[in-house]
Amino acid sequence: MLTAHKIKILQSLDKKKFRQKYNLFLVEGNKTIKEIPTSEYIIREIYSVNPSELSLGELTATEISPAELKKISFLQHPKDSIAVCEIKEEIVIKEPAVQLILDGIQDPGNLGTIIRLADWFGISQIICSEDTVDFYNPKVIQASMGSFLRVNIIYKALENYLADDNQPLIGTDMDGTSFYDYEFPEQFNLVLGNEGNGIRPEIENLLTDKITIPRFGKSKATESLNVAMSAGIILGQIFNKK
Repeated sequence: MLTAHKIKILQSLDKKKFRQKYNLFLVEGNKTIKEIPTSEYIIREIYSVNPSELSLGELTATEISPAELKKISFLQHPKDSIAVCEIKEEIVIKEPAVQLILDGIQDPGNLGTIIRLADWFGISQIICSEDTVDFYNPKVIQASMGSFLRVNIIYKALENYLADDNQPLIGTDMDGTSFYDYEFPEQFNLVLGNEGNGIRPEIENLLTDKITIPRFGKSKATESLNVAMSAGIILGQIFNKK
């Protein structure tokens, strides 16, 4: 049985300041929880409506009722289990072949999808600006479908970080070269900008090249592509050429 105090703490983890205060975040669903022991994350506690479905070695789940699960879940339709995990220390991987740079991504669903794309294409690290949405946000964790366990995600003051980096810096821009014609180098950083404002001027000034996804439709009323959708299209083209 969960105490009122424990429920209050777990419920507070939907907010960044409390995740930082307790150094904890939540992972929901048996499938993802079963993958955690093979990652660098540490599980502090597990709560489940059916603990027998979770076999994690020495880790044992505390049985709770569906009503209790609903109180601590951030999902509209709670799944089966919730793991309370420790936030891990940020350690930068030196010079990965292809690295994503996220400049001010605000939508949790977009960030979660981009993390999932990075995992799919074998990109080991994402560098985020300090104002990018926190990837421990429950909506990001859920949208990543467990891929956050396999992608190193770091938050940096981008202008300083990129100024000290020697890799080619390629950014998305409506006036850039068609990415179908662009010859991507073996190693580079790919910058994806904010959903509404794109790449901020300070970062744009550091770009070595600009690319775009050409629009084949004739209607000028068509909205620009969602940033996560753009990331998927560009990464597909990059790795198709490798």
